[in-house]
Amino acid sequence: MSALTEAVRAGRTAETLRVVRGLTDAERRACLPDLRALRTELREFSPWDRRSERVRPALHLAGAACHTGAAAAAAWLVARDLRWQQAPVDTLLSALESRDSGWLADVARRLAQRPASAGVPYELMAGLVSRSGCEVPVTDAYVIGWVGHVGGGWRGGNVLGRLRREPDLAALVAGLFALTDLSEVRWLLGDGPDGWPSALASLAREGVLDRAFLVDACVARLLRGADGADHRILLPVLTELGLTREEERARTADWTALARDAASPVASHAQTVLGALALDGGLTAGQLAEASEGLLFRGEKKLVRAQLVLLGKVLVRDPGKAAELLPVVGQAFGHEDTQLQERALKLVERHLKKLDGPEARDELARCADRLPPALRARAAALLGVPVESGAAYEEVLPPVPEPVRLAPAPATAEEVAEELGALLASGGDVATFERALDGLARHAYRDPDALREALAPVVSQRWWAAANGRYGGGPAVDTRYGHCNAQEGLDLLLAALHGRVRPADLLRAVNDGPSEQGCAHSALARVFDARLHALAYRLCTEPLPLLLATPTWSTGLLDPGELVDRLTEYRRLGARVCPTDFGQALLRVRADDGAAARDAAVRAEALGTREGARLARRLVSGTESPAARAARWLRTGATAPAAARRHSRGPRILVEAAEVPELRHGFPPEFRGLGHPASPYAWSRHCHHWDDSIRPHWLAVLPEHRELVAARLLPDLAATAVDDGRGAGVLPLLAEAGGEAGDAVRLCVAYGLGARHQEDRLAAVDALLVLAARGQLDTARLGADLGELLGSGAVKPQRLADSARTAASTGAEATTGEVLRHALPVPLAALAAARPEAAAVAARGLGDLLAVAAECAERSGARGEVPYLAETAARGGSSRLVTQARRLWDALALETAA
Repeated sequence: MSALTEAVRAGRTAETLRVVRGLTDAERRACLPDLRALRTELREFSPWDRRSERVRPALHLAGAACHTGAAAAAAWLVARDLRWQQAPVDTLLSALESRDSGWLADVARRLAQRPASAGVPYELMAGLVSRSGCEVPVTDAYVIGWVGHVGGGWRGGNVLGRLRREPDLAALVAGLFALTDLSEVRWLLGDGPDGWPSALASLAREGVLDRAFLVDACVARLLRGADGADHRILLPVLTELGLTREEERARTADWTALARDAASPVASHAQTVLGALALDGGLTAGQLAEASEGLLFRGEKKLVRAQLVLLGKVLVRDPGKAAELLPVVGQAFGHEDTQLQERALKLVERHLKKLDGPEARDELARCADRLPPALRARAAALLGVPVESGAAYEEVLPPVPEPVRLAPAPATAEEVAEELGALLASGGDVATFERALDGLARHAYRDPDALREALAPVVSQRWWAAANGRYGGGPAVDTRYGHCNAQEGLDLLLAALHGRVRPADLLRAVNDGPSEQGCAHSALARVFDARLHALAYRLCTEPLPLLLATPTWSTGLLDPGELVDRLTEYRRLGARVCPTDFGQALLRVRADDGAAARDAAVRAEALGTREGARLARRLVSGTESPAARAARWLRTGATAPAAARRHSRGPRILVEAAEVPELRHGFPPEFRGLGHPASPYAWSRHCHHWDDSIRPHWLAVLPEHRELVAARLLPDLAATAVDDGRGAGVLPLLAEAGGEAGDAVRLCVAYGLGARHQEDRLAAVDALLVLAARGQLDTARLGADLGELLGSGAVKPQRLADSARTAASTGAEATTGEVLRHALPVPLAALAAARPEAAAVAARGLGDLLAVAAECAERSGARGEVPYLAETAARGGSSRLVTQARRLWDALALETAA
């Protein structure tokens, strides 16, 4: 063993430095094989292993010093496995200082070109640059490291003083403004007197930095579309630089673009600059009109209101600009806020007499078509044009979703492997998952060796494959617990196919799975898990020729004739049916098509098998009328289903899943929990079903009983509104499923409409529109549910207003307005009963909700009464709440033509 290798293995960094500095280049290269072998050896240990912590710094130093090529040395210095225990920077620089300047410069450039996430120490890069005398590499990693170095308060002095001492200041400041992502340094720049904005402005005043460059860089970066972190850095710098009025006037086009498109704080700054220029006479009427057009289209009410005030001041000072500016004011007629619409109309009323020609009046008349009826009539009288009655309202709902028929199972083992690889990598929908399961079963039955060969590239990437033999060929997957997502189930099946799970463990998991009382989801999860465990067991022992439960359609439904065909194939092959697979098929088989169900029942009975007879009974019972079903319960002594019950606890309203006798008899034991009543509060603290991606698979367990699924998902959907959780993405699928859309489905949609996150609210809007398009939406009861949730505080008015506005914008104003009409009485009653000091809290967000309801009523022509609306409309003042209440009252009370 060489002296260098001995010092490294002993973890003696100082001795390693002494030895390596005495070696020739040839001797250094000769040490590399031993160092690489030691590095490979250390990879078997955790980075926090005591031996590893002692050896790695010395190994890091030795490897960097012994590589004579710049690329190899740089790669060693930033190696991932050496990152956590590196040699001290000053020691590294001492080991490398004997190299020529060109080599040092090359290493410095290569280190600086690494991504900032590589964590290359700035002191190392800067030390190499200093020793080589090369030009500073202005890369993201170098600049971010420099900013952190300058901002380190431990170095003494302040930021301004440390920047003054920087020899490459101009180049590095330019690199700061060119960073790909300024959020990387946002927290390092600070603010106030000792922050970077103040320091950069001081250096510009001193002439150390080019002031024009700083202004150009800030504005250019903001024009590029700065995100939140960017404008929090750039705007303070721009403000500190203190542009003169002439400099601001020279950038009029830039301020106009920023006012139109930039983030709200930047647009507000640009609006302030343009406003000052306009009042000083520094803008032409055309320039002010161009800036106003962009600002009046923005959604921020504060910006629109401020621009209307500015336009009013300019028109008072210079009436000759009315012909160019008043048509621009008309752009605000199309704003979603009626108070801003009315403010714009009042501005037109005040200055209309200043117009000479008809062109501007005609433009205003065209803009007035976007006003609500009451304001439109007022504008028509002002402009002397007839009031347009408008076309008859027509509700626009999305087309009813049509279920998609699943493609046949993959024809070759290679196709199975490809689909399974994609599912394991990024997931997929229920249809893709079910097709992959069917293909896996079919090819495991036909030629398991060929299937395993095709799956080799997929399996080699799985955690349980353990290429280093960690599991010793024994069981790799724990079967004691259920699956949080479909990928975990696929891992179980693949491990079973490759002999990495004990069949006895799988059989035990089927028979002794978790109790269905574990949490609200347990009954659904139990069926999903039991089916996968049973399939895995059969893959190990007796592969199935095909799966009986593979759906026919994307909704999870199974055609009864197709199920009879599969049972016929089983009888021909003499194959033994898997009880959980057949049980899932019975839950999925479609029985609402009477003719098809009766024909399939006759064919199933003719099979002469136990499964055929059971299927025939299922199909016959599925076509029974409610009266015939009740008579059968009386005749057989079966218990009639209990009615679902609503529960209130805190702000939540939940539904207990009702008993379903049909699901308690004739199914495997693992399935019978589906038919039991289920409390939404049962043992929820033990729930581990945190992955939302499993929910579509639960819905496919009971594709014609969505009310049962919804009752079990309701606690999760409530959490999206009450606890700001996530997970309403299943709602569109719930709306497309079969079965009754009762209390549970409606409450799921209601909570989704009030969810914290916009993506969840959009999913709920999709579900609402699908239910409406299918004729399954009870708008009065959904509105009443929303009213209760608004009253309890579970749903916030602002969030519901956003969802309702989105739904109405699709063309469903009548549906949306009817839901809101039944939701508003509860919050309006609470407002009427509130003491004066509590009225502001009760009214929070209610004005937005009333505005959407008023717009829906105006557009759809809805009429009717809303309890407590008159009392709210009769309140004094001109707040948004009162204004919108009056608007809704007027819209609902308008006399019809009849």
